[in-house]
Amino acid sequence: MNTVASAPDLSGTRERGWMTPLELAILGAIWGASFLFMRVSAKDFGAMPLVEVRLALGSLVLLPFLWRSRAKFPLNLWPKIALIGAINSALPFMLFAWSAQRAPAGIGAIANAMTVLFTALVGFLFFGEKIGARRAIALIAGFVGVVVLAGDKTAGGENVAWAVAAGALASFLYGVGINLVRRHLTGLPPAAVASATLGTSALLTLPFALANWPTHAIPAASWFSASMLGIVCTGLAFVMYYRLIARIGASRASTVTYLIPVFGVAWAWMLLDEPLTVKMGIAGALILGSVALSQRAK
Repeated sequence: MNTVASAPDLSGTRERGWMTPLELAILGAIWGASFLFMRVSAKDFGAMPLVEVRLALGSLVLLPFLWRSRAKFPLNLWPKIALIGAINSALPFMLFAWSAQRAPAGIGAIANAMTVLFTALVGFLFFGEKIGARRAIALIAGFVGVVVLAGDKTAGGENVAWAVAAGALASFLYGVGINLVRRHLTGLPPAAVASATLGTSALLTLPFALANWPTHAIPAASWFSASMLGIVCTGLAFVMYYRLIARIGASRASTVTYLIPVFGVAWAWMLLDEPLTVKMGIAGALILGSVALSQRAK
């Protein structure tokens, strides 16, 4: 270790100062766009085939990380990886894709923000973590936001309650998966773990995807959206996220949670002409406010 004192590199500090917000914004925009891509492609693929494409492409992008660390993944670890992958990837992806067939993209993006709160709730209910008064208040506010969101309607007057429920359940499964990863896969390279969980999930999903594969021709726009969902929004986004965690820490990197609903709603409004409703605004404010309160709680 070099112990010689040196003058601080102010140019490097300035670079990191503007790079971190920029990378967080880009990552928020990418993950926000995932709900737009699901909305476009889910109606042509169906939920299970779309999830299969997403899982397979995402795992392939991350495969070099897994290959480089393959010695750290003994055979007896793979059943656990497969179970965690099903909980943390396959099932939530399927629920969000199912939701995208029935509700505007912004609905799923807002519901996704509940992941932070559900992670705390699962830790409290099943793993003995303390939750604290402030975080409990945040959970209640977040759930109120979900209820408000569930009372919204599409432009055609259809209720989106089931789509909101699917998004909330997906976020709950993310919360379960995050807690399982913390307790059972700690110490392994995160990008390699992501590739392993995505890959095993793709194998588990494959029979269901083949059984439900559409018989009609899939439009080029849907193929493009599905490819972007797998390659960019899953594979490359994970690489960016783990780079951020390595540089600024998990707590600061998790602030991308605030940006995903904003970008998700904005993309859907700009590119799909989906309306912005008062209930979406109220629900978004309640959920994001509760996430902010939860993040401040120690």
